[in-house]
Amino acid sequence: MLSPVLADLIGFHAPLSVVQREQGGAVTLLTPGVNVLALNATFLPGDVTGVDLRDVQDWHEGQGLPPLVAWAGSEVPAGLKVKEVARVRVGRWSGRPDPLDAPAGKQVMVEQVGRLNLSAWAGALCAAHGTPGWAAGLARQLAGPLEVAAGPGSAGAFALLMAYRDGQPVGSLLWQARGAGGAAHLWGAADTGAGVALLNAAAGLGADLTVTLPGAGEWDGPPLAGATSVQYGLLTPGTDAQG
Repeated sequence: MLSPVLADLIGFHAPLSVVQREQGGAVTLLTPGVNVLALNATFLPGDVTGVDLRDVQDWHEGQGLPPLVAWAGSEVPAGLKVKEVARVRVGRWSGRPDPLDAPAGKQVMVEQVGRLNLSAWAGALCAAHGTPGWAAGLARQLAGPLEVAAGPGSAGAFALLMAYRDGQPVGSLLWQARGAGGAAHLWGAADTGAGVALLNAAAGLGADLTVTLPGAGEWDGPPLAGATSVQYGLLTPGTDAQG
């Protein structure tokens, strides 16, 4: 069984993915042309003995994509042979007040934008992560799922937020409605100030906010409450068929 934190990530990203696949308690999301880790990974349970890891590796590579897997916790599950590529933290956003005494031109303004602004939104997100070349592909992929999510009677609707400083975009965020609260696992900001402003704005859309933050040492903003580490890694050659 997948941990609650991985189930939360899947609940956010699955509506945005192209392919979803289950095998032995693992869940795979696949989205060619997009470089978002969670949209191209197999999420693993804590006990991988029931997962055919060789099949996972072969399936990823058969789609022309690296065999990326994700697991919860700071320790690699027993029997899993991987090369770690990224580590994030998932938890509840505690936040802090936006600074009101920032010099003129340094204050960050956040606004909700419509799907017609998706290209600019994706551009700001990818620029914040240093991957501007992926913006067009991300915008194309998200266009359809976001339109479906906005349809009558749809659950888990999304909202696009963009942050500006001195009129220039400095980040963007995708918020998903979750009952009285929400989640924001896909976001990026040029700096901590822009990130805090984005996350605070997202928190204002609901009673609670679950977010993904960069790993320790990569974020100097407020901490998360109840944070859990999530790691991404590449399966190494010679992975055993059953872990």
